[in-house]
Amino acid sequence: MYFVYIGQCADGSLYTGFTTDLEKRFKTHNSGKGAKYTRSRIPIILVYFETYEDKSLALKREKQIKSLTHKAKVNLINKP
Repeated sequence: MYFVYIGQCADGSLYTGFTTDLEKRFKTHNSGKGAKYTRSRIPIILVYFETYEDKSLALKREKQIKSLTHKAKVNLINKP
């Protein structure tokens, strides 16, 4: 299983990523050993995720979400 996720950083910014283990990934982010972007913006909390069985589709979706504006990401997170 593959996950594409959006995390909200302490400064309110949104970080989009890809992982096979959400819990482990967020522990890494919050320990300051995650992505360079999130290191100075901890804590980071999970606000949205999607699951995929196909790695290629997950990576394509990650790229697609990363290209969205902040407002579009917020709309995605708040989508019922």
